[in-house]
Amino acid sequence: MLYKILTRFFDIVGSLVAILLFSWLMIIISILIKLDSVGPILADTPERVGKNYKPFKFYKFRSMIQNAHELLKTDKRFKKIYMEYKQNNYKLKNDPRITKVGKLIRKYSLDELPQFFNVLKGDMSLVGPRAYYFDELEYYISKDKNFKKDIEIITSIKPGITGIWQVSGRSEIPFDKRIKIDLEYASSHSIWNYFLILLKTPFAVFSKRGAY
Repeated sequence: MLYKILTRFFDIVGSLVAILLFSWLMIIISILIKLDSVGPILADTPERVGKNYKPFKFYKFRSMIQNAHELLKTDKRFKKIYMEYKQNNYKLKNDPRITKVGKLIRKYSLDELPQFFNVLKGDMSLVGPRAYYFDELEYYISKDKNFKKDIEIITSIKPGITGIWQVSGRSEIPFDKRIKIDLEYASSHSIWNYFLILLKTPFAVFSKRGAY
């Protein structure tokens, strides 16, 4: 209970401070996205898995071409990279769908800034497990039924803007290891880990390790 009260308090304060601090930058990024490519300012992606496996709208600046998530699975041009996408832990190092502005904002995780509104709404926390896609989790459950129990524990808390795997290598960490890392955090409910991860996050962002 203390963990929930304290983290929610710092989530609200932290997200409000971040929104006020970076509002000018979010306005500039929004303009650049509209000038660079056709499509919405925010990513037009499917809902993410929230606490207790409930879906929620995930706010993130669009860094790809319009409808990129659906095109990856349905457009013949992306058939080869779709296979690579699944084999490479749902990440692509050289993704042709990424726009010019998208490449820049991804480099420093600026595409993540709108998630502070998710935190303010209560969909997310500043620190927590990754906000997974439903198809990611369902794919891995179909491969290994043991993942199901782990995922139930992981989704018992809110997903976070940052977490252990984000400050430990981000996209370089294999999917199954991300699950184990997120499971470790979700099981611990540690205030100490919450603040330690927050302190490590700026260094992880500016190091650009695993950012693609």
